[in-house]
Amino acid sequence: MANQNPADPPPADQSSTARHSVGAASARYALMLGAVALTAYLIDLATKTWVVSTMVEGDSIDVLPPLLNWHFIRNPGAAFSIGTDFTWFFTIVMVVVVCGIVLQVRRIRSAGWAIALGLVLGGAMGNLTDRLFREPSFGQGHVVDFIALPNFAIFNVADMAVVSGVLLICLYTLRGVGMDGRRSHEAESGAAGKSGGTTA
Repeated sequence: MANQNPADPPPADQSSTARHSVGAASARYALMLGAVALTAYLIDLATKTWVVSTMVEGDSIDVLPPLLNWHFIRNPGAAFSIGTDFTWFFTIVMVVVVCGIVLQVRRIRSAGWAIALGLVLGGAMGNLTDRLFREPSFGQGHVVDFIALPNFAIFNVADMAVVSGVLLICLYTLRGVGMDGRRSHEAESGAAGKSGGTTA
């Protein structure tokens, strides 16, 4: 019985099984990302709806004084009230962020990356919803902020989600973990192995 050359392509049934496995993994992590994004988005939407319906702009409610209170403001700028004169610019940036994450979904093979990108996506969608549909106009809506800490900017749940997601992305990047869940040296060794396998 002849032995198969390691350099030969795998049989069709093995190749099909591998593709199915990769597709299933991709779908699993895409669902994880979507679930995290939807959860962050809905929590942000619910809290903003509660603030707008129960408080008047400028109101402040003590929660855990002096560490935490709700202080309702409308923010035309970016997260933590940065760049209040560039509302349209930040609207466009958030649209680009949302589209960019959606385009990367199929590459994700890591739970950590799925959670991180899901947080960023959910937070970006939360503030983008305000930009598009709140006063004063479409695309220039002011974001509802209400979480106030001592000597710090006022922010919201969407801001928390975005910052948390970005911190996780930085952590995985510093550790050399790619979206496929492999560290950079593992990816390099895998690529070298494939290259060596096809060399005569």
